[in-house]
Amino acid sequence: MLAIAIAAIATWITANQLSEAYGSGPSYYGHTTNMDKWESPLPFLFVLDGIALVIVILLARVARRSQRASKSNPSA
Repeated sequence: MLAIAIAAIATWITANQLSEAYGSGPSYYGHTTNMDKWESPLPFLFVLDGIALVIVILLARVARRSQRASKSNPSA
């Protein structure tokens, strides 16, 4: 469940950041007046998604190993 929650949160943050940075519709006032200070959110999102992916993979491995251990030793 923790892996699913982490994946969902990372997906939500990524979608929200991309929508705000590149979404359709008129730009809001702060975005148009500070275009010289605007930065792409992609480097931050690559790091965030990479960390979330590693955590999800590790949690999935731990869950798989615990399931295998419980199947091989049903009395425990």
